[in-house]
Amino acid sequence: MIIDYDLKPADLKEQVDTLWDLSGSKIRLIEQEYDQSQGSPVFTIRGKYSTRGWTEWTQGFEYGSKILQFDATGDESFLENGRRDTVERMCVHVTHFGVHDHGFNNVSTYGNLLRLMNEGRIEEREWERNFYEFALKCSGAVQARRWTALNDKEGYIYSFNGPHSLFADTIRSCRALAVSHRLGHVFMGENDVRESLLGRLVKHAAATAKYNVYYAEGRDDYDLRGRVVHESIFNLNDGAYRCPSTQQGYSPFSTWTRGLAWIMCGFAEELEFVASLDDSDLAVCGGRAEVEAMMLKAAMASCDFYIDNSASDGIPYWDTGAPGLQSMGDYLQKPADPFNDHEPVDSSAAAIGAQGLLRLGDYLLSTGRNEEGGKYWQAGLTVLRSLCAEPYLAVDSSHQGLILHSVYHRPNGWDFVPDSRKVPCGEASMWGDYHAREAALYVKRKIEGKETLKFF
Repeated sequence: MIIDYDLKPADLKEQVDTLWDLSGSKIRLIEQEYDQSQGSPVFTIRGKYSTRGWTEWTQGFEYGSKILQFDATGDESFLENGRRDTVERMCVHVTHFGVHDHGFNNVSTYGNLLRLMNEGRIEEREWERNFYEFALKCSGAVQARRWTALNDKEGYIYSFNGPHSLFADTIRSCRALAVSHRLGHVFMGENDVRESLLGRLVKHAAATAKYNVYYAEGRDDYDLRGRVVHESIFNLNDGAYRCPSTQQGYSPFSTWTRGLAWIMCGFAEELEFVASLDDSDLAVCGGRAEVEAMMLKAAMASCDFYIDNSASDGIPYWDTGAPGLQSMGDYLQKPADPFNDHEPVDSSAAAIGAQGLLRLGDYLLSTGRNEEGGKYWQAGLTVLRSLCAEPYLAVDSSHQGLILHSVYHRPNGWDFVPDSRKVPCGEASMWGDYHAREAALYVKRKIEGKETLKFF
């Protein structure tokens, strides 16, 4: 991508304001038109949200979007609806033992509401605070229960595929463990063994950084620095690493760009969280220097790979090894083309990745690493500028999506291909829309000189 080093947050004010105007109308349109009896809305088909049974991982994004809309605009109708939906419908996600998605569902809802209360943005009510805190404590412990111990020192939160499977996605969802730890909670195991949620978070992060991220250190013949594998597979008999894999990417030896974006955003956020902890908290995890070095290495490598492997406007194609890319010439030297005949772009990867770039940049700038920090910060602004304009911003008032040209599961053929096209395009996803809102709110607060948006 070509980074615009002259771009300032204030330059995006008009675009960000337009995004929030459209966002409110999209949320209302979904409320009016979507049939909730189908299950959680996942992605659009012909501009209307539909569901796709796999796991229930998007409902928190639906309700969390309402809470973010209030945060950005002050419109209390969105707060009322988001709070109602959270209280009435999200409890099942708190005790959902079958998924690794607790940070997606519960921090986006209960967590955003608690954050707003902590910021003095909503009324302080004891029962409500206790309710949100209780939900978040439980969510972190339930997620931590999905644990595969590889040996005495290594382990990870396993995916819905089973105990052998470590997903790249989960590092961003580990915010559930972070919040639960911050609230003073622990995981209680057999015989009343007390496990630190922070300890499990750091171990999971270390396993993800070691096995799901590559550093050009000779690991295999496809070891490019910053390349990310969606899934790592382990032998549960002895804890040995076996091979890379993927569920939604093209191959285990290419990079599915949404998996890359989860790594970018997840490690950048956890660096911010770790910076807020006391040294004593981190002593049992190897100490601050070791933990931060591990997370920073993964964050910088993945962000550099994103920059090097996205189109000139900062929008990536869905997988860096997708076979149709070879027919597209110098596709990285020009803006992404969502209407091409060969391979789809994935705007949701851009929405998630933009926040990772911004947060990593801000983190490095705060520690005095201005050159590196400036690069990532400016890259994040560049990506957000592209997302906040056509052809990505959905200006059609009848389209329920906010950010167009998102891809869900290309190998399974789940994404809608218009009659006149050869690859998926023109549709939105609930995670892409939510993360675009989160990135836009992050920059809006920077423009207005307000407190930085942080999940904890």
